[in-house]
Amino acid sequence: MTIEIINLFKKFNRHSVLQGVNLTIRDGETMVIIGRSGCGKSVLLKHIIGLIRPDEGQVIVGGQEISRMNGADLNQLRLKFGMLFQGAALFDSLTVGENVAFPLREHTAMSDDKIQAKVKECLGWVGLAGIEHLKPAELSGGMRKRVGLARALAMQPRVILYDEPTTGVDPIMADTINRLIVELHDRFKVTGIVVTHDMTSAYRVGDRIAMLHEGRIAQVGTVEEIRSTNQPVVRQFILGMSENGGG
Repeated sequence: MTIEIINLFKKFNRHSVLQGVNLTIRDGETMVIIGRSGCGKSVLLKHIIGLIRPDEGQVIVGGQEISRMNGADLNQLRLKFGMLFQGAALFDSLTVGENVAFPLREHTAMSDDKIQAKVKECLGWVGLAGIEHLKPAELSGGMRKRVGLARALAMQPRVILYDEPTTGVDPIMADTINRLIVELHDRFKVTGIVVTHDMTSAYRVGDRIAMLHEGRIAQVGTVEEIRSTNQPVVRQFILGMSENGGG
């Protein structure tokens, strides 16, 4: 689904977070949103799924303006989204299988046998076949992320949102997660939105990259365009330079 963000403004108390964001995410592409901590990346994600309403501007998802939708219609649209949360956000009291099955039990009338088959299928997609009986506490951080991704896939979403997918895992597991994001995109042709400050991940998974800075999009372009940018703010961020230009 195509997502259009048009002149989006959001302020919390007197603090302006989004100050006129304009961005179009094309159907079937993976858009990576980069930017410094606290710049509003996660706030922008929450606008896209209607958890926050803008002060001004529009968010249009698949031709529907979600900032004007009522609760029932918005909940129906959200079923087309899957989300991998930064900390995976698994239910500690449930097994892996129960976590992956949760959205299916909440939002479908599937039989138990079909749900179990779907759970096995989703875990197989992320390379975790046969761990349905384990609890989240028995998993490594990288495994929890992959279970979270399996749960995000359970409802066969049209859009998947990834909030800092490689944070808190070692470089090898980060590469595994990046590879999974690419493979799942290629398999299911979903629209992906990845929020990250990890440039290795951004370059690996993104079709295009947009940088959020001081409440606006400073630049959007292909991976190669961002790598070779002369835009000072973007270049400073992707090279990890301090304010004074040092290393």
